[in-house]
Order: sequence, then C-alpha cells, then structure tokens
Amino acid sequence: MKKLAVLSLIGLLILAFGIAYAQEKKEEPKLEFKFSGFIDAQFNSYVNATNGNPSAGIYDVVPAAFKPFSSTTVVSNGKSGPTAIDDNVSYWMSRARLKLDAIYGKVASGTIHFEMDSDRWGDSPGGNAGKISERNTYGYWSGDRAAVEVKNAYFDFGVPGIPIPVSMRVGLQPLSIRPWLFLYTDGMGINASIKVDPANISLLYFKAVEGADETADDVNVYGLHANAKIGTVTVGGYGLYYNMNSYPLFAAQILTIIGGTYFTKLINGTQRAEMWWLGFYADGKVGPVNLNLDFIYDNGKVESRNTPTVKDAKYSGWMVQGKVAYPWEAFNVGGLFMYATGADRNKTGSTGAPGTQSTGTRTKVGSYVVPPGSEAGAIYGESVVFYSYSGNRGTTGPGLSINYNALSRGPTGGTWMAKLFGSYQATPWYKVTLQGMYIGDTTKKGNTIGTAVKTAFVGTTAASPLYRDDKDIGWELDLINEIQINKQLKMTIAGGYLWAGDALDYSYRSANVLYNYEPKNPWMITTNLTYNF
Repeated sequence: MKKLAVLSLIGLLILAFGIAYAQEKKEEPKLEFKFSGFIDAQFNSYVNATNGNPSAGIYDVVPAAFKPFSSTTVVSNGKSGPTAIDDNVSYWMSRARLKLDAIYGKVASGTIHFEMDSDRWGDSPGGNAGKISERNTYGYWSGDRAAVEVKNAYFDFGVPGIPIPVSMRVGLQPLSIRPWLFLYTDGMGINASIKVDPANISLLYFKAVEGADETADDVNVYGLHANAKIGTVTVGGYGLYYNMNSYPLFAAQILTIIGGTYFTKLINGTQRAEMWWLGFYADGKVGPVNLNLDFIYDNGKVESRNTPTVKDAKYSGWMVQGKVAYPWEAFNVGGLFMYATGADRNKTGSTGAPGTQSTGTRTKVGSYVVPPGSEAGAIYGESVVFYSYSGNRGTTGPGLSINYNALSRGPTGGTWMAKLFGSYQATPWYKVTLQGMYIGDTTKKGNTIGTAVKTAFVGTTAASPLYRDDKDIGWELDLINEIQINKQLKMTIAGGYLWAGDALDYSYRSANVLYNYEPKNPWMITTNLTYNF
C-alpha cells in the first residue's frame, strides 16, 4: 500500500511532463519575480516561564528555566545547582524572512524561502549555545555571521490535459495540517492537490530520514487530507502514517576533535516506530457565531531493535478543542474548551520509549502526542504565559513541547483548558484583547510539567521518587494590545500572569534527599515590532 502511494505520485509526475511535452506550443507566459518577508524586533521579560527550547518527549521533565535539580549542591535560596527559577529573565531577539517567487504564468512557479535569526541581541561568537554552527546568531556584535537558513525550496506546477485540476508541489516545503494543534514542519516531499468540487484532496509523501541508501533505516511519511465547503462551514479530515525505521530520528551526537577543531555528528536511532494520526475538523460561521472544532487521535508503537525482550511501548491518545467567537460591531467575544489526554507515569517512561522505565516495564503512553519535528507547540498561541503566544512567534511558554527527533506532547498533551476572551477594535489602528483561562493537568500518577514528590525521598537515582498527582496548573489572565502603526509596521504589547497551582511545584535534591519547592507565580511581558514587506 505504501509503495502504491509513492508510485501513484511518481506516475502523476510522469503524466504531467508527458502531456506538457506533447501539447502544441502556445504563447509563452511571462516570467515574473516577486519577493516578500518581514523583519522584527522582539523583547521578552518573564519569571518562571521558558524560552521555547525543545523538550525531551512525553514529559517536559522540568522546563529549561527550572533545570537544576539533579545537582547535590545547595545554594542560599534552598535550590540546588545553577538555575533561573524565580529570577527575572529578559532579552531581545529578532527574526527575518525573505521569500522569493519566480512565477511562470499559471503554468508553474518556484519558491525559495530564507530565514535568519538572532536568538539574542548580542549573540555569542563561535555559534549559539556552544554549537559550532553560527545558525541563529546574526545578532553577534559586528555582525557578519553565517546565519542564513534555507527554510523552503520547492516548485509548483499544474498537470495539464486532464479534466480535473491537479497541481503538484515538489521539494523542501511545509507539511502543515491544523498547525496550531497537530503538525507543522518543513521537509522534502511531494504534495499532489486535486480539486473535485466541492472537495479539495491532497496526497502526501515525505522523506524525513534516508540513512544509508542500502539499508532499511529510513523514515517515510504518507498522508491523505481532504476537505469540502458545505454551506458556510468547511468540513475536513486527514490521516497520516509515519513509518520510522530509525527512532528517534537522530538519537545521539558524536563529538570528535580533528586538528584542534570540534566536529559533531548525529547518528540514527536504534529503535523503530509506527504511528498513525486521524483527525477531523469543522470551520465556519454558524448563525451569528464563528466556530472551530477539532478532534485528533494518535495510535502506534515504539519497539526496541537492540533488546527484543523489552515490550513495545504502545501509544493511544487524543485531544478535542472547540472555539466559538461572536463578532458584534467592534467587539469579538467568545470561549474555548480544550482537553488532551495525559500519560500514566506508572506506565510511561519520560521519553515514551521501551527501556526508559525506572522499575518494571513501561508499555503504554496515554498522552496525546504529535509527530517528530512538529512545531505545533510554538504555533498554538492561546495564552501569553503558560502556552505559546502567537504575538512573539511562540518563543515562550512552560507548556510548550517540541521535539525534532521524537514524539512529544505538542501544545496540549497532558493538559486541559477553559478560556473566555473578548476584544475591542477601538480604532482602525488599535485593538485590545482581554482573556482569562483555567488550566488543568491530565497526567495520572504524576504531573505533566511539575516534579513534586509525595514525601521527602531518600535515594540516589532521579527516577525513583513517588510523584505527587496534582490537577491544578492554575488561572491565567492576559492583556494584549495590537497597534497598526502603518500598513507595513505593527506593534504588539502583551502581558500575562499565572496564579500557579500545585501541578507546577518542583522537587529539588540536597544530599540525596528530594524536597518539594513552590516557585513564584509565572508572569510574562512581551513586545514585538514587525515590518512586513
């Protein structure tokens, strides 16, 4: 079946070129060039949030701002090891994108999309965060960094000579389906889009990992996405299959020194995984309100190739979200409810893979998860503090979970939320939004982010504690201001405060004893000035 899908796509390509060649020569369309993009300047200041760094699987296992607790060194504030917990963190950062399109009439087009980042104004020399690459460091003092990335490079063309519209996209392109909840990544692939009124159908094939050409250690993605507009509502569904002969996609980093220069290399994972996702959605206007509904289900397994006696880790999770908004004159008010299943920490290791357990055999992952590489965690944008916030490109949020090499809980896994919001377009150039939400924890026999234990624990292994099971992540209130300075220039200023519940308490280690610690309530102030062109 998988080979048939790939052969079908190849067949469409051959058909396209064959028919195009056989057609009579017509008047040549003109080749046009277009460019677009943006440059921004962003400021973040927060306490007990995180800077959006990728996390490590099913649990965040303490976000970056809270990461000291494996050390036995005790500091004056009662926490162990170096940490940013309870401290105010602030910095500037920037991103720029440049998209180039070469458009050959309605026949074909080619796109190259570049991205440049300054992870911090005043980036360190020699690469970011100790990396040899200068990626994400164009903010280095005196500039001249090799920080330009190829985000996309693909071409589109229509298949002529057939009675239904069919278009093809080939190359490094976005793989995007409900990106704020499920999947957005960039990768090499083929997307065949078919229009059969009133339906739009996409057949997807992507190559995530090749590995050795002569060995079955590659990772292939196969998918089908279809939607149709029925009245005022667009109804859609999709299915994706990830056949991962290497899992994690890249598992280890080898560091070597040659002539005084450091070189790193990632190697393929030694496990194997098969995962399915099925999703359904509806978007549109129902009476006076705008409605968005989503349901996503994941199912599959991860197996150990090196140790066949270790039982497979089986996955089965789901999430549901409904959002309703009522626009009235200059106002827009509404609510959102989201629920995503969490794991059972007695049945799941922190990475959701075989052999990662502390005692017994972990075999079930009940948390909702997203595919490796999905940036849905950064795109979700439904809060300022806990979840990611779209106004700062999703660069912050303790609830953020991205893993580029393995399955992770994405933007919502292990949590649920009820939210009310209202916005007012005070003038053509100024909009203000107030939103409040309650966030709960759905992980069992432990917490999704917090690591609090039931009692003071004496031991030498980090995996031994009996975790506390709390349900209250907390209440959050946000104020968002959007200022359209002119047609191209926009300023966003947002602030949020989270009254943290018990599910965000942490444990720290001192002299092989784990104690619980209650951090200060998280808060965030963030601004973004963007020039679009």
